[in-house]
Amino acid sequence: MCNGGFLFGRAVRSNLGKMVDKKSRVKDAVTREYTINLHKRLHKITFKKRAPKAIKEIKKFATKHMRTSDVRVDVKLNKAVWSRGIRNVPTKLRIQISRKRNDDEDAKEDMYSYVTVADDQQYKGKGTEVVDA
Repeated sequence: MCNGGFLFGRAVRSNLGKMVDKKSRVKDAVTREYTINLHKRLHKITFKKRAPKAIKEIKKFATKHMRTSDVRVDVKLNKAVWSRGIRNVPTKLRIQISRKRNDDEDAKEDMYSYVTVADDQQYKGKGTEVVDA
């Protein structure tokens, strides 16, 4: 019934063996570090559209992994993507995505994602890491 901790329904088995509802896990505030390969996402993209497309792909990546439609990009991440110009976007970037609670009362969602560039840009042998906040 359970394949290595993954279940195909709405409930997921936690580390302690208890069943936890997926909806409650999405509402937790969490910070994770990812390595995003921009090279494969920008393949066959026109030179003058590469950096703007990279920002859109980072937002799409954060939406997929954090399950929030409200994604905010940090100024430092924008500078890192644009650091070598519009054409020569870095092939890989180590990014930090934080899912935070939205304090705005008239917001559509109660959570938003904040994406910034990670402090350590060494991505060899590093996968997804949960950052203790």
